[in-house]
Amino acid sequence: MCHSGTMISLILRLIINAVGLWLAVELVDGIDYTDAAGTSDTTRKVVTLVVLALIFTIVNALVKPLVKLLSLPLVILTLGLFLLVVNALMLLLTAWLSGFTEYGLTIDGFWAALWGGVIIAIVNFVLGLVVPDGD
Repeated sequence: MCHSGTMISLILRLIINAVGLWLAVELVDGIDYTDAAGTSDTTRKVVTLVVLALIFTIVNALVKPLVKLLSLPLVILTLGLFLLVVNALMLLLTAWLSGFTEYGLTIDGFWAALWGGVIIAIVNFVLGLVVPDGD
């Protein structure tokens, strides 16, 4: 059974991730997306970003906790900076998974993924302060 608070929190997380992905695409050379044909330009971009954000949200919910746990010694050793690498890896995994859909996220190398992950983390932090988590 799904609680409405959990569903609202998931939708808010999805929107925040979509904003973060949009900013990463706009600000980082080497990050782009392929949108699906057949809709208006704005609608196509929004749908594409929401689909990519959904993939990214699922990756962060299912894979990221395990990667963070396995990389805990490196996170401690680098005083948390290794989490930027974890964010980049989640973004690269999202790009790989999106290749199986008609909406593709393309990332040209690790450094583009790292900077994209930094931007998405900042957006998540800032919008997370503004938007209540629902807990």
